[in-house]
Amino acid sequence: MSEPPDTGPSPAPTRRGRRFDWPAFVTAMVLGTAGGAICFKLHVPLAFMIGAMLATTIAALGGVRTMVPPRLRDGLVIVLGIMLGASFTPSLLGHLGEWSVSLIFMAVYIIIGAAAGTFYLRRFARYDPPTAYFTAMPGGFTEMVLMGGASGGDDRSIALGHSLRIMLVVMTVPFAFQALPGYDPAGRDWSLHGLGPWPWELSLTDYAIIAVCFIGAPVAQKLGIPAGILVGPMLLSAGLHLAGLTAVKPPGLLVAAAQVVIGASIGGRFQRVPLMRIARTAGIAAGLTLVLLLVTLALSLLVHLLTGLNLAALILAYAPGGLAEMSLVALALHVDAAFVATHHIIRIVLIILFAPAAYHLWRRWQDGQRGPTGT
Repeated sequence: MSEPPDTGPSPAPTRRGRRFDWPAFVTAMVLGTAGGAICFKLHVPLAFMIGAMLATTIAALGGVRTMVPPRLRDGLVIVLGIMLGASFTPSLLGHLGEWSVSLIFMAVYIIIGAAAGTFYLRRFARYDPPTAYFTAMPGGFTEMVLMGGASGGDDRSIALGHSLRIMLVVMTVPFAFQALPGYDPAGRDWSLHGLGPWPWELSLTDYAIIAVCFIGAPVAQKLGIPAGILVGPMLLSAGLHLAGLTAVKPPGLLVAAAQVVIGASIGGRFQRVPLMRIARTAGIAAGLTLVLLLVTLALSLLVHLLTGLNLAALILAYAPGGLAEMSLVALALHVDAAFVATHHIIRIVLIILFAPAAYHLWRRWQDGQRGPTGT
């Protein structure tokens, strides 16, 4: 799974043999829902996710115990996958060829972004090589933490760096979009219905189709597909929609709940981490996020000029956030979610397949530069 795991830098809140922490769970849901409702009322982009993330982060830094059960998050991530699959309409088939150039440039983005990020972390944050490399990689949270630790890096710093990067991207990108030409917040539906249909607007057949798409998650995980909990349902839903068999979308209330749960799970990652460490790592992560966003903007503009593809969609496709988070941003801003999700899936696959080998080649090259005596 390439998106940030259900636990972050701190130990998992629930483990086999432990009792379910109901007070922490209820606190997370109350804070997350309240924060999301306030941001929704203020017409904040991606309101429920940003509001929940802010509320639970502040609570975590204040020592308040929160907890989001991994199974609940996984279940609602599946809903998000089904929602993304609904973006793959039959009319999309005629445009798939137009994406080839931007998909090829995804590899270029990963190489430039990782190289620039590693240089920044080595030069200015003084991270050791494995910690810098696996922290700078723009994606593959779980895999980068595990591989970085196995390579001798500080897995706690890698985990915290990735968590903060995703949080900063989610916090900045939706607001920055308001400065883009053509963004029209007044033209958006700011009601809950704007997130999807009301529950009573769906038929029993629609609910049956949604239920069938849930099967995609365990199948994808069994096959070892990266981010299978989201990608599996998305592919199954996309297949049904591309075939024209359905046009169903999950209810808007369920999509809002997914945002709250995902936002609360991000905020909860900062529990039991010393405030001074968070402050220092946040400053480093802000610099890394700026470096990666500058690479994102440069490549997005280049591909836009080469292909004429929508600049807003390209920015979200290359933005260094998580697959689930950036897909939610695309849905919230009414940008082509299918385009964005496809590019992030390719990013994840490329990073997981080639990042470890590239690291070993880089280290061998460094050793060669020093010479046999290390001088």
